[in-house]
Amino acid sequence: MKRIKEYLNSNSLELHYKNSMLNVVCYDEILLLTDEKIIISKDKKQIVIKGENLTLLKLLDNEVLIQGVIKVMEL
Repeated sequence: MKRIKEYLNSNSLELHYKNSMLNVVCYDEILLLTDEKIIISKDKKQIVIKGENLTLLKLLDNEVLIQGVIKVMEL
């Protein structure tokens, strides 16, 4: 139960990459979305994801799941 409360109350940016999918948790805004580049902001900083055939599989208020050939992630 403690882990569930920590997850629900977390305000920290988290990136999880597995099986050609990137899960981004606790972001503020998606600034750019193309099939080759996605820019996500968190606390006035930007995460740039570059690749091929990038698509959003899941889009929630503070969580997004990205699929595609991810070549570069810049923080």
